[in-house]
Amino acid sequence: MTPDPITDSVLQRHGVTREEYDRIVSMLGRNPNLTELGIFSVMWSEHCSYKSSRVHLKTLPTTGSRVLQGPGENAGAVDIGDGLAAVFKIESHNHPSFIEPYQGAATGVGGIIRDIFTMGARPIALLNSLRFGPLDDPLVRRTMSGVVSGIGGYGNAIGIPTVGGEIGFDRSYTGNPLVNVFCLGISRADEIIKGTASGVGNAVYYVGAKTGRDGIHGATMASAEFDDTLNEKRPAVQVGDPFMEKLLLEACLEVMKTDALVGIQDMGAAGLTCSTCEMGSRGGAGVEIDVARVPQRETGMTPYEIMLSESQERMLLVVKKGREAEVERIFDKWDLHAVHIGEVTADGRLRVKEHGKVVADIPNRALTDEAPMYRRPMATPGYLETAQKLDLAALPAPPSPREVFKRMLASPGIASKRWVYRQYDHMVRTNTLLLPGMGTAVVRVKETPRALAMSVDCNGRFVYLDPFLGAQLAVAEAARNVACAGGLPIGATNCLNFGNPEKPEIMWQFGRAVEGMGAACRALDIPITGGNVSLYNETDGSGVLPTPVIGVVGLIEDATRVVGRAFRSEGDAVVLLGETRNELGGSEFLHVVHDQIRGLPPQLDLAQEAALQRVLVEGAASGMIRSAHDCAEGGVAVTLAECCFDTQLGVTADLAGVAAAAAKYRETAALFSESASRVVVSVAPAQVAALTAMAEKAGVPARVIGRVGGSRIQIAVEGTRAIDELVSDAERIWATSIESWFAQRRAIA
Repeated sequence: MTPDPITDSVLQRHGVTREEYDRIVSMLGRNPNLTELGIFSVMWSEHCSYKSSRVHLKTLPTTGSRVLQGPGENAGAVDIGDGLAAVFKIESHNHPSFIEPYQGAATGVGGIIRDIFTMGARPIALLNSLRFGPLDDPLVRRTMSGVVSGIGGYGNAIGIPTVGGEIGFDRSYTGNPLVNVFCLGISRADEIIKGTASGVGNAVYYVGAKTGRDGIHGATMASAEFDDTLNEKRPAVQVGDPFMEKLLLEACLEVMKTDALVGIQDMGAAGLTCSTCEMGSRGGAGVEIDVARVPQRETGMTPYEIMLSESQERMLLVVKKGREAEVERIFDKWDLHAVHIGEVTADGRLRVKEHGKVVADIPNRALTDEAPMYRRPMATPGYLETAQKLDLAALPAPPSPREVFKRMLASPGIASKRWVYRQYDHMVRTNTLLLPGMGTAVVRVKETPRALAMSVDCNGRFVYLDPFLGAQLAVAEAARNVACAGGLPIGATNCLNFGNPEKPEIMWQFGRAVEGMGAACRALDIPITGGNVSLYNETDGSGVLPTPVIGVVGLIEDATRVVGRAFRSEGDAVVLLGETRNELGGSEFLHVVHDQIRGLPPQLDLAQEAALQRVLVEGAASGMIRSAHDCAEGGVAVTLAECCFDTQLGVTADLAGVAAAAAKYRETAALFSESASRVVVSVAPAQVAALTAMAEKAGVPARVIGRVGGSRIQIAVEGTRAIDELVSDAERIWATSIESWFAQRRAIA
């Protein structure tokens, strides 16, 4: 092999520093050629190597009595009983979704589905966590429309239901939308498949779609800020084919039922490069392939292009020697070609040939375990001291509670996401037990009495104001939502969305958020089984709110005991579990009414949070709790309203006052404070004493605040009526706010 001239401009184009290049030369004992440089560039990219984040991620709790597979594989897995495992993970597709919203989001869905069935699990549910800028921006509406269509188009076509999720809005996401997709599947616990290559002489097979030039340097693109060269990056976005993926899913699951398979991996970020070297590294083996054998849909493709392409719907398999024909027959049955492109070797190297001539030869570990790992400088952001100060007395007097209530219901962050989830098929495969919008996502585990609840959550405003506490609040909220449905939280995954890690202030946000997430997961006994890091979410130097999304999975032993958010019966008592304090810092109220992100996030007592979740799980299992809804954005007032929607059952409630530094905000705080560890539940009158006794034993504050009934939402604060609206009027505001923005767009068009 003749090394190519590697100039500074070539290194810059590949996102490789001069120091990293010198390290490559040292590892190889020679200068690399361009193909080898390309391979190093994608494997050492932030997206693939986690070089800025690994040192922090190592501190997270990843083990537990139910954990069957932790970080390091395609997805995590936890034991759910009866010999079954829940396999799940969340991934980001942020940069591609801004460049090409439909395909960026669609291929994000396709990629996370492959991560799940690669483990031998059949995917049964999708969730998404999305962030966009303000809807009054036409660019934001275009991006959001494309993203939602892409998620629905791919998930609907492949036949996997999108059963829930969350969406947030802030101007920081205008040029950097976040598209995080979660998938959950079910497998036999003893049949989990791993992405490993072993057994010298075993065949390496390529299956799925042909390789094209789409997606080349996608991993590198996802490891850099956006700027005015955006259009140049469009070829880095892949194109998805959900119908091909459906065939691939079924064929792979059928092959996995045989014992012909040694290992399998999705060709995701970094494509063929990542799958070959990672499988070899995990198995302590080498992999040798000939790119001339790789199916190609474009002519004249070079080894560089073939190795770096991120074309979708492709898998790499290692097949036991002598079982090749059996595997090929299965793929032929599904109209897919399994192509023998190489073999497993004993030398631990990735060796790439073209028509028998070596074009790249690199030790696998140099690309994986020995990739750079940086402990980047951290510094407290300069904005923090000012941002954390909130003087309510200095603010104008708040609008009337009635006006604030209506504005909050119309806020896109709170308003119904019906416009979104109506584009998703959420009932396919008939596992869905709670419809989107009716509470935490819940799916049944067929052929068992059990169900699984899952939630994805994060409040970026809280993390911006205090990354440690904000990340803890994200963990607590996701786990609390799962507990509201009756699920015992048993495992978590995360998707950590931040700006440029080369900026010490951003790295400080990241490090503190990971610390907070780890502390909360340990306190709540929720191991993290894997996840994703998405950095460089910046455009022209302006980054997103730090957004560490947490996904939690919970086990419900009796699927007939699932609890939703809506009130169910006239005359039921309404009980507030938890305590309301004067905590308007970072709240939706400040964001909507004063257009500010200021103050301190709500305080969190993790022992109290754990106790609350135990009460929720036990109360649901006993049938005592008839509905449960977490108090989050908008506080108790918004929570009570949302409990009324869909069933049209009204509520009469009287809230306790809270101490407020500014008397003019005392009523506002009682209604719209976002204090943590609070849930509104409804119970039959005869069960009130039992619930309050259970809460008291657990040390959880519990207070009867009202009664279900009538056609109005009537909320008082210490006997003084503050809000009095027809349920139908309030629901109309809440239900139509988001879709009205897109109706305006259609009218203009």
